[in-house]
Amino acid sequence: MDDNTPIIIGVGEASERIATPGYEALSPADLAGRAAAAALDDALGIAALAPHIGVIAAIRQFEVSGPNAIAPFGKADNFPRAVARRIGADPARAVLEPVGGQGPQHLVNEFAQAIGERREDLVLLCGSEAISTIRHLTSRGETRDWAETVPGELEDRGFGDPLTTPDLPRHGARSAISIYALFENARRARLKLGREAYALEMGRLFAPFTQVAAGNAHAMSREVYSAEDLATVTVSNRLTSDPFPRRLVARDQANQGAAVLLASVGKARALGVPEDRWIYLHGGADARERLPLERADLSRGPASVLAVRQALETAGVGLHQIDLFDFYSCFPIAVFNIRDGLDMDADDPRPLTVTGGLPYFGGAGNNYSMHAIAAMVRRLRDNPGQHGLVAANGGFLSKYSVGVYSARPAPWRGFDSRALQAEVDAWAKPAVAPGDGEGVVETYTIDYSGKSPVGTVIGRLMDGGARFVAMTDPEDPQIVHRMIAAEPLGATVTAKLNADGRAILVGFVPAP
Repeated sequence: MDDNTPIIIGVGEASERIATPGYEALSPADLAGRAAAAALDDALGIAALAPHIGVIAAIRQFEVSGPNAIAPFGKADNFPRAVARRIGADPARAVLEPVGGQGPQHLVNEFAQAIGERREDLVLLCGSEAISTIRHLTSRGETRDWAETVPGELEDRGFGDPLTTPDLPRHGARSAISIYALFENARRARLKLGREAYALEMGRLFAPFTQVAAGNAHAMSREVYSAEDLATVTVSNRLTSDPFPRRLVARDQANQGAAVLLASVGKARALGVPEDRWIYLHGGADARERLPLERADLSRGPASVLAVRQALETAGVGLHQIDLFDFYSCFPIAVFNIRDGLDMDADDPRPLTVTGGLPYFGGAGNNYSMHAIAAMVRRLRDNPGQHGLVAANGGFLSKYSVGVYSARPAPWRGFDSRALQAEVDAWAKPAVAPGDGEGVVETYTIDYSGKSPVGTVIGRLMDGGARFVAMTDPEDPQIVHRMIAAEPLGATVTAKLNADGRAILVGFVPAP
């Protein structure tokens, strides 16, 4: 191998569950620091490697993922260097990545390129969440002081570009659950399945994930569920936003940290890192999807599929040669989208996760896929002839980063996703207009998180065919209860603009 070939030489994870022996209520910086120490120990040792780290790039926590966000217990003002402090490193660069679950894989792709171009030679990637601890302590009236001032340069990349237009939040679709529910019900419409049948399909997809999580020591939930357990709405498995029961959505109450150590082959050799620790990035890709209302088909995210296909092409392997997958699984549609787009059979025996997935392993904020990469590295070391694929999703099927890995040596080819992105950017956009008049429902959701349910629909106006967004009147439950009782997909609805400029449903006629 050429000295500039990028490799992963170490991975580490840290986690803690409330009410278990040894629970310490660790801060995000402490969790990431422990994961980083574990990654260095996994490769060769902290003392041998920490002084040589040139870059520490960190994932932004959920609690500070917006410009107005306030960390309830305070935060490190320079998170990457707070982690560096804990392992005795003093890197030349410290990077804080924008918001998005694609971040860990995107950073692997970015810094593998930098290593391949001889701009870096030892890079630590890290991230963490302590959401569960924050909620637990707050509920008990307790607090902690996690504020930390750390001097040194910081390359803060900001929060990223907007992931949706104001139309969706103004009409009730304010959360990730409600927006993904719109995509999920659009897929149900495409497949022409009823509510119960589709719920069982989601349950069948995720039931095997629970089995993987049950065997993962870092998983936040280790209970095995059947498809029926996951699909059936009960007191403990309440409906969140139609069609999602609670057990089918990402579990954000997690205390988890993970880290990945990248090096050049030359640096690894010089430092004496054993070759049985080396994992090669055979191919990768990064893509950004259109904004939700700009997508021709709300049931699909084709940019993500193209990213997977390009990563496979760059790696020089076919889909049939991939032995292990980790598809980002915040909601079923995120997995269905890739499985459908790649024409994978529903009964394909290959596991679709190596961690247990976000609803069961834990949705560690923007950092979940760092855990997926760590788990994939360990599996591939144990099976050096196999290939693994990690596919990481950010936003609302908005940003996608993919990596193909193996312990099998491969020359560094490099990759460039600019042509792929240009293709996505050139796709035609449907016209979008205010919801005023009659239309037909493309998709919908009903949000059950408030005092009373509220419905959101996306449809096409009968006059001109433009796409529109509308919502039920929060003060008048008549329409939303009709949506609950009858099939909303394909229904004819009438919307009128109110004084605030919101399109409010005033008529609902189910399709015959």
